[in-house]
Amino acid sequence: MIKSGDLLADAPRRSADEIISVIARTPGARIERIVSTGQASPPGFWYDQDWTEWVFLISGSAALLIEGESEPRVLRPGGYVEIPAHMRHRVEWTDADQPTVWLALHLAG
Repeated sequence: MIKSGDLLADAPRRSADEIISVIARTPGARIERIVSTGQASPPGFWYDQDWTEWVFLISGSAALLIEGESEPRVLRPGGYVEIPAHMRHRVEWTDADQPTVWLALHLAG
């Protein structure tokens, strides 16, 4: 079966929570579309994942803080970051004026 779609379709302008949709899955990998509308990581919360995550920003803007770095990495459309397994990170902010659409590839170690 061939799947196709539009990563920008139906992106809400406002939502209380991020919307995460799995768009492909194989053994050892998962691809998600994430739509953020002003969300950020809770104070003091850090992601610490058992897998590598590669994120690509399609629309909007966001800032990721990597533990040990003094400034967040600001992402705009076309920007990407590869986050190795167990590299602690957090979302400092996402654009509250327009949807921030991410493509996230999760790779098993």
